[in-house]
Amino acid sequence: MTRMVKCVRLGQELPGLERIPYPGELGRRIYENVSQQAWQEWIRHQTMLINEYRLTPIDPQARKFLEGEMEKFFFGSGSHLPEGYKPPES
Repeated sequence: MTRMVKCVRLGQELPGLERIPYPGELGRRIYENVSQQAWQEWIRHQTMLINEYRLTPIDPQARKFLEGEMEKFFFGSGSHLPEGYKPPES
């Protein structure tokens, strides 16, 4: 049976994540409050941030930046797009 959560990002009761996606307290909060759909939105957003800012995810400063953006994306005012970002044309 699928675990359901009231998704803080999408405001609906949706299927939750199967496991904690990130270490620590933030990962636990995400597991308890974020749907699979919202997590996939974050993965796409995070990929865009990594590409646009040319981040190296193993760099501690990049990880700290991405963690802060993740916190804002799910529980704050939202993670903002890089200045001048233009999404790729479909």
